[in-house]
Amino acid sequence: MNRTIGVLGAGSFGTAIARLLSKNNNVLMYSRRPEMVEQINNDHHIKAYKLRKNISASSDLERMGRECHLIFPILPSEHFREAIRNLAPYVGPGHLMIHGTKGLDVSDDFESATDIKTIKKTVFTMSEVIRQETSVIRTGALAGPNLAGELLDGQPAATVIASEFDEVIQIGRDVLFSKDFIVYGSYNLKGIELAGALKNIIAIASGIMNTLGFGKNMEALLITRGLREMIHIAKAVGAEIRPFLGTAGVGDLIATATSNQSRNYTFGTHLAQGKKVSEILEHMDEVAEGYRTIKFAYRIVQAANLEAPITKTLFKVVYQDYSVTKALLELVHNPLKIDVDFI
Repeated sequence: MNRTIGVLGAGSFGTAIARLLSKNNNVLMYSRRPEMVEQINNDHHIKAYKLRKNISASSDLERMGRECHLIFPILPSEHFREAIRNLAPYVGPGHLMIHGTKGLDVSDDFESATDIKTIKKTVFTMSEVIRQETSVIRTGALAGPNLAGELLDGQPAATVIASEFDEVIQIGRDVLFSKDFIVYGSYNLKGIELAGALKNIIAIASGIMNTLGFGKNMEALLITRGLREMIHIAKAVGAEIRPFLGTAGVGDLIATATSNQSRNYTFGTHLAQGKKVSEILEHMDEVAEGYRTIKFAYRIVQAANLEAPITKTLFKVVYQDYSVTKALLELVHNPLKIDVDFI
């Protein structure tokens, strides 16, 4: 309990990780909201979830950098770069960061890029953002079938810590491991990060399909064909495919694409109910990362000339107001006949 671990972000997943960390460590959570900081420090809870008294909170990034050798940034990808940039003056090469954000970031040149060679230079994972914005070298990613609601309820689960550094994997395992939480390691950092981001697209499609009454046969087909698309998109931007066949790949995909605790699955459910994207975004408590990732993945698919019917169809639904019913019929009758074409 002598060490203090930082958690940057106080959303559902950040809270779940803070609670897991607090079994073995002191935890300092960061939130921009003074009322959230006060609630954590005085009432020791977030929403309906009680927190151990060795979890404290602050709105002071300098304090986090000063007190925490290891920091877990767990923030929406849309705000990730700004938050890391704000933290940058207070961290250095002596710090370790293991992020838990399952999304992507793009540069200003992304929109104008048309060929896959240029696109590859404009799409970034969160570990790449950390290295771009700070002097932190030892980075990693936390991934796997980790539905925040189940973790907050104390249900057993497993995760993967991916990093190019043995030290990051081992320290991450040491601070998180418990009898109810198994921690695996992986050196395939970029592949793990892309798997975590891309599976959210398939979860949205699954939410649509299940809400419209399709059964397990179609759910299984969607998941397996979705995995194929995820792998081809990741290969197009230079990632290895091995992680997609493990816990943080197909494992996370199954959990996210079959559970109504998944924000992305829920986003798809709302689409199937006829709600507009603007309405869904306004009323959801937390971000569905797949919404942004669809746009990025679609551009990669176009530039690399990939066969990716799920991604293409969802882009039309989410960004071009295409009929959900028509889109689903197109997916069901998609003419692509080859099954496994990524090995």
